[in-house]
This record gives sequence, structure tokens and C-alpha cells, in this order.
Amino acid sequence: MGLVAGFSSQKPHAVCVPYPAQGHINPMLKVAKLLHARGFHVTFVNTEFNHRRLLRSRGPHALDKLPSFRFETIPDGLPETEVDATQDIPALCDSTRKNCLAPFKELLRRINLAGGEIPPVSCVVSDGCMSFTLDAAEELGVPEVLFWTTSACGFWAYLHYYQLVEKGLVPLKDESYLTNGYLDTEIDWVPSLKNFRLKDFPTFVRTTNTDDVMLRFVIRETHRAKRASAIILNTFHDLEHDVIRSMQSILPPVHPVGPLHLLVNREIDKDSEIGRLGSNLWKEDTECLAWLDAKAPNSVVYVNFGSITVMSEKQLVEFAWGLAGSRKEFLWVIRPDLVGGDAAVVPPEFMAETADRGMLANWCPQEEVLSHPAVGGFLTHNGWNSTIESISGGVPMICWPFFAEQQMNCKFCCDEWGTGKEIGGDVKRGEVEAVVRELMDGEMGKKMRNKAEEWRRSAEASVAAPSGSSFVNFEAVVDRVLLGHN
Repeated sequence: MGLVAGFSSQKPHAVCVPYPAQGHINPMLKVAKLLHARGFHVTFVNTEFNHRRLLRSRGPHALDKLPSFRFETIPDGLPETEVDATQDIPALCDSTRKNCLAPFKELLRRINLAGGEIPPVSCVVSDGCMSFTLDAAEELGVPEVLFWTTSACGFWAYLHYYQLVEKGLVPLKDESYLTNGYLDTEIDWVPSLKNFRLKDFPTFVRTTNTDDVMLRFVIRETHRAKRASAIILNTFHDLEHDVIRSMQSILPPVHPVGPLHLLVNREIDKDSEIGRLGSNLWKEDTECLAWLDAKAPNSVVYVNFGSITVMSEKQLVEFAWGLAGSRKEFLWVIRPDLVGGDAAVVPPEFMAETADRGMLANWCPQEEVLSHPAVGGFLTHNGWNSTIESISGGVPMICWPFFAEQQMNCKFCCDEWGTGKEIGGDVKRGEVEAVVRELMDGEMGKKMRNKAEEWRRSAEASVAAPSGSSFVNFEAVVDRVLLGHN
């Protein structure tokens, strides 16, 4: 095992490298905590930009309490900025690919020379979108597990991008192809994807540019995934078994190990040092939990469009008046950077109208919100963390996918799992009002809630020791791949 030979008496040492965006950092921290609970020394590698944000959000000493769980940084290669928002995704993808390998190799070298309490690096667990780490792990002679933080169906779609290009379906001939019905082209040759159209694929296919950064990035990263020792996904077998089975025929071992937050909740005391360790880059507003405590079961609509979605001011206003018109109680998370180019501000008339039944927050502890008995529905962008947390909480969804593989997650929620209802991208207050009422009070909502409850039980079963599928899979990855036991 390269540099680890001769150090068998020391702790194994996992270096965990998330992609530098909130929705990737959160699940990677959960993997890191689970490894730490199994006796690993953990080094968690953020970019310098996100590490500064984390210190601002959590407090300057929140990350230095655990001797065997350390935070390190590498530069992301982008110009310095202190803006408290997610960076431009295409620029970030291009920059990490080109600029992060050398500083990462230097960090591994420093760790291995440190000695003392710090054991040498014995394995790398990296985000699937940070595949430069494979080069460093191979050079060190240590195994690397890639963690794709998407759904299995989203990752499966990305794996077929190269075929869309080879078949001449992508990139689009010109801008008119976005609106002339071309995106309704049926794609019937991808195993396990039923009734699929081009528009159901992750949105990076909607480009007219052969050299589009995201199109090329996805094709490259999915191709390089074949070099991993194993791949893990934050999903569970019963939810996506057909897609996972198809995937296993063309990739290194693929292990669904989710829902990770349920695994963490089961194994780690939330009041312990490691349990309290958080990764939110925005300050959390915990008052919302006390507000929910006073509400009746299934009476509140929770609204959150995640950490990256950007909408227009008009869309924000339509959502606001749709919620107001539904007359339902709601908890709405509005990030400061939710509206493109402007601070996100809802109309004062809306605030006055809904003062007795609505609560607005900048950011909140979402896992706790979605498992709260008062929450009866979730208006979401269908990012995978939000989707799997909603499924795990037994909460049905109103789906407004924004970009990347959110369209895929939405389609599976609505067509395969029976837990979602999509609303149009061109938001209209009347539609928002009608769908919210139907979800909370109607027959469709009742059916979706029953399905969501079935999936909640299935998710819980998957992480149960000793025989839950995700529990068994995580043990296998640790034992056979990261520790190298036969």
C-alpha cells in the first residue's frame, strides 16, 4: 500500500475532499464523521474561500477542537473575493480541474511528513467532481473512493453525456432548439430510464457550444470515475435499484450508502464534539424549530430552493403571492443571494398579509425541519440532498427544478416514486396556490403523503444495523476498500 506500509499499528487516515459548494460539503462531512466514528483519523479539505466562510458562519474556533479530525485547505485558483455566496459553478469546475492537483499533492506530502499524532495518509475519499485527486492517490499508492453526491439516476444520466454527443443530439444546433420541441426528443436507449426525453437529462446538455465548460467537465469527470477503487452514492438500494444495477455493469463497485444523515443520526451522538461539528456556510436560524413546535402535525409548507438556485425578482414575487393565496402556514428560507443581482426582498404587503401564518429565515437546519411532524409539504428545487432528506422525512414535494440533475430528480419523484408534483418553470401565483392547497388538503396530496411515508420506512430500514442494505454497504467500503481487508 505504498506509503502506508509498515504503519499498521497507527490509525488509518482518510483525506476527504468535497467539491467546494454547500450541497457537496454537507454530505462529505457526514461520510467523514462516519469514518471518524470507525477509528479513522480524518483530514477534511475545503478550499480557502469556503474555509473562511465556514469560520465566519461557525465561529473562529469551531473547527479546531478534535485532534483526530482536522481541517486543511487548498486554493481553488479563482480570484479572491469575500462575497458570502456560492461561486460561479462553471468557473469553479474549470478552475479546480486545472489548478488544484499541485496544491493537493503538496498538502498530502506535508501530512505524511508531519509525524507525531498525525498518521500517514492511507486513503482518499473525494467528490466525483474533484477527480484530480485520483492522480495524487495513484501516485501515493493508496485507494480512492469517489463520492458522487447526486442521485443514482442523475449520475447515470451524466455517464451517458458522451453518447449524446456521439449521436449528434448535443450540443444543440442553435438557440431555437431550446423552444421548438427538440428537447422533447425521446431517449430510449439508456438502460433503466423509462419514458425519457432530452429535457429530462441534467441541464448542461442545453448548450449550443461544442466546447461548453460544463458539458466537457461532466464527460471528463464521469470517464475518470472508472479509475476509482469504489464509488459511493447517498441513496439506498430500494429507491434506485434498477439504475444502480445498470451502473454496476460498467463501473468499479458502486455502493449506495444513504441516506447518510440517517446513518449519522443512528451512529453519532448529536451532542458530542463530532456530532456538533457543522458545515453550513450560512449562519443557521434555529428559531424556526421553536416556531414549528407550536404548529399542528402536517400543517406547514416548508419552502427552500437550496444553496445555488437563483431566481428573478418576478419569480420570487409570484411564489410569495401563491403562498399567501393558499392560506397555509409556511416556513420559507430566503438566502440573501437568492435573486440574481439583487438582495432577495419580498413585498412588504406580502409580509403584512401573512404575518400570522408565515416565517422567513435566511438559512435553517433543514434535516431537522424535514423530520419535524409539523411539516406537511416541501416546495423544493429538487437538489439531491433536499430530495433524499424529504423522502427520509416522509414529506411529499412540490418540485421546481432549477439546474444540473434536478430535472432528473423531479421526474423520478413524480413518475417513479409517487412523492412529487412538478410546477412550471414560468412561475404563476395561481398555480403555486392551487398546487399548495392540493398537496396539503387534496386527494393527490394524501396519496403522495402515503407514498412518502412508505419510502420513509424503507429509508430507515436501509440504515439499520446489522442487515440494512446501506449499513452493510458502508461497512464493506470501509473494510474492503479503505482498510484493504479481504
